Amino acid sequence: MYNTSRMQTPDDAEAPYSFIFPIGYSSASDCGYCRGTSRAGKRKRYSYYATTKSLSTHLYQKLVDRYWRRSGSLLYRPNPKNSCCPHYTLRLDSTEFKPTKDQRQTVNRFNKYIIGPEYTYAAARLYPRTRQEVRKRRNEFDLVERIHEPEFKMLKKPPGPDHRFTVTLEPDEFTEEKYLVFENYQRIVHREGPDKISPEGFKRFLCNSPLKRETIEGEDGSERKVGTYHQCYWLDGKLVAVGVLDLLPDAVSSVYFFYHESIHSHHPGKLSAMREIGLAREGGYRWWYAGFYIHSCPKMKYKMDFKPQSVLDPETLTWDKMDKEALAVFDTRHYVSLSRERQRKESGGHAPPKIFEDHFVQPESDEEADEEEGDFLLDSSMPGISSLDEMKQVNMDQLAIVLDGAPGYFLASDLVNWAEKEITDRRSIKSMMAELVAAMGTDVMDEICVDLRRRTRML
Repeated sequence: MYNTSRMQTPDDAEAPYSFIFPIGYSSASDCGYCRGTSRAGKRKRYSYYATTKSLSTHLYQKLVDRYWRRSGSLLYRPNPKNSCCPHYTLRLDSTEFKPTKDQRQTVNRFNKYIIGPEYTYAAARLYPRTRQEVRKRRNEFDLVERIHEPEFKMLKKPPGPDHRFTVTLEPDEFTEEKYLVFENYQRIVHREGPDKISPEGFKRFLCNSPLKRETIEGEDGSERKVGTYHQCYWLDGKLVAVGVLDLLPDAVSSVYFFYHESIHSHHPGKLSAMREIGLAREGGYRWWYAGFYIHSCPKMKYKMDFKPQSVLDPETLTWDKMDKEALAVFDTRHYVSLSRERQRKESGGHAPPKIFEDHFVQPESDEEADEEEGDFLLDSSMPGISSLDEMKQVNMDQLAIVLDGAPGYFLASDLVNWAEKEITDRRSIKSMMAELVAAMGTDVMDEICVDLRRRTRML
């Protein structure tokens, strides 16, 4: 099975690595966004999957910038080119964000509700602002200042506000109080049946993240938290909302947000987004990731209300402004690569095809419409990954692996018959590793340890 003569067994063998268990490239027949009702519904939704028990925030930051996301411990990279509902990665520069009039009003109305008129009048008399402060407040909407304004700890006392509002950043651990808010949100807002809501599902999806919580030093010398946290919103001592956040070296990545129906009128979704952007700004993370964006999904249109957004090109893995011109392209095409659109324009290419009634674009040929993908990633249509020919040139001998019943870790080259195997041997571990490296990037091979402790029997 393997050569034990070069087994690595340092005491901290696991420390440098993120442990990844490759699952493979496959399709899902049921789409949770269109439910297969679109004219393009006959296309299957393909993704590459892996799982992890331990993932560094440094590596995950790279993966997010390469089209990956996580759901619990499941990592996945969708193929937008062959999907009924193409996913796109968005990010926003928190230092450039300027709230719209509607967003400012949402914050101000919530603040007034929490603080109350009696406190406002009394505080104006007891703690008057200077003329300069009044002028600045009138002419400038300071996002960080305004989102913290109603917090109980920020208010000068006496008197007391109408409501006690606090926000805490806590470990992503399960509590009954969090679950009750989640259950209410899924049942009332998402209208899910009780058979689909359970403590086990909540834990699997939104608790016990594989990302390690720690404190790191940023490039500017400041300390910042990384890992997965629950941003908990408390109103009069009761938990009313939770934002699940992945804090990465340079980004605040929104995983999920849920709230109790009792605060629905305060537009908690808008408030939480601005709080997360504010956290990115004041914490030095800079970027805010709102999660995947699906242009054809009405429920995701709100993400475009926060500007300036950039979209990750699925083919070049570079960022483009999601401006009016870009959105116009998304309106006319089912799958979008803005770099390809620019090439099309520069080469005097054909105008975009007409839109179907359901907003899905007619394929450029019948062959494209009828094309069926297999389950081998390196033969797939997924953009932005290394090709089969490129992967044949990649030396994976130094990939670290762990196996059942073996202490420490090995190198891939220690596996028996490793050198004789080809990555096109679909049943081989070498082929499976080649898919993983192609999907994650050849430059991260020294950061991952392929966890084969559940697959040793295949060697």
